Amino acid sequence: MTPELTALTLAAILQIVQFALYAVPANLELGTGYTMSPRDREPSREMSQRTARLGRAFDNHFQGLILFAIAALVIHTTGQSSGFTAACAFAYLIARILYVPAYVRGWVPARSYIWFAGLVATFLMLLAALF
Repeated sequence: MTPELTALTLAAILQIVQFALYAVPANLELGTGYTMSPRDREPSREMSQRTARLGRAFDNHFQGLILFAIAALVIHTTGQSSGFTAACAFAYLIARILYVPAYVRGWVPARSYIWFAGLVATFLMLLAALF
């Protein structure tokens, strides 16, 4: 497996971990009566700030993961894996790991810089595939 696919696999595992970090407290706070319902109405109570932030970080990772998956798969399928693209792939993964506590703890503006680092790493992989 190329380093880019390894990073992609680890990023997918991170998404599952983020789901658990969010879903467990959300179920405890909102109750399974709501979380297992069709959710046609708003919950009768709000989640804590921490749980809501975990949910937003989880959603945000889906957005970044789509672009990163494209970059990793393009690099892999075209046989363009290099030290540079591998470094970018793991820079993305590290940024996404750091993003979770940065978002949950409200590290401003560090959270935005961490997010941007992951986006730049993905962008550089895409550019490397083109040139």
